[in-house]
Amino acid sequence: MTATSSTFDIVEYYTGLINDDPSISPPVAAVGSLVRLIELQHATTMLEFMMITRSACDKLKSATHQSISLSAGCDVFLKQMSRLSHTQSVEECRAALIRAGTEFVQNAGRCRSSVAEFGSPFVQDEQTILVHSYSRVVMGLLERAVKQNKRFQVYVTESRPDQSGLRAANELIAMGVPCEVILDAAVGYVMEKVDMVLVGAE
Repeated sequence: MTATSSTFDIVEYYTGLINDDPSISPPVAAVGSLVRLIELQHATTMLEFMMITRSACDKLKSATHQSISLSAGCDVFLKQMSRLSHTQSVEECRAALIRAGTEFVQNAGRCRSSVAEFGSPFVQDEQTILVHSYSRVVMGLLERAVKQNKRFQVYVTESRPDQSGLRAANELIAMGVPCEVILDAAVGYVMEKVDMVLVGAE
């Protein structure tokens, strides 16, 4: 059965994107899900169009425990929709949002590769690096540095309550990078031993 705006489950679609592609970040998956929603919806007025889209954003946020990065993706999409709604018809707004959202999703992977390319030269042999939580961008940068045969060690914050730092530590160990997981509260203690801090910003 072909999905329509009334049968489309945006949370299920979002979850599918995340499960099918572990490299995709929450804000990118959120934008991709919202693009799919507006491709399927048949609103005839701008008010209806905006209400359907805002309701979908609220569902995504509540289903993912108000993830900060996902919320940011939704907010960027809504801001763009609001800007376009003042100057265009419903169909023109829909088409413009689909184009912009699709381009955003397609560019996200390339941007991550660019950060790794331009950021890896900052990683030098014998450095001690502090990483907070888990970031796909940071992990890509460190992986690029490993492939350049650089030797360094990493402190990773545990990042409670989701303990996403453990995921980063496991991936670093798999790369052959010496690393140690520390409590979030221990950052001040290890800071004097650190040469560089890397954090993600989605």
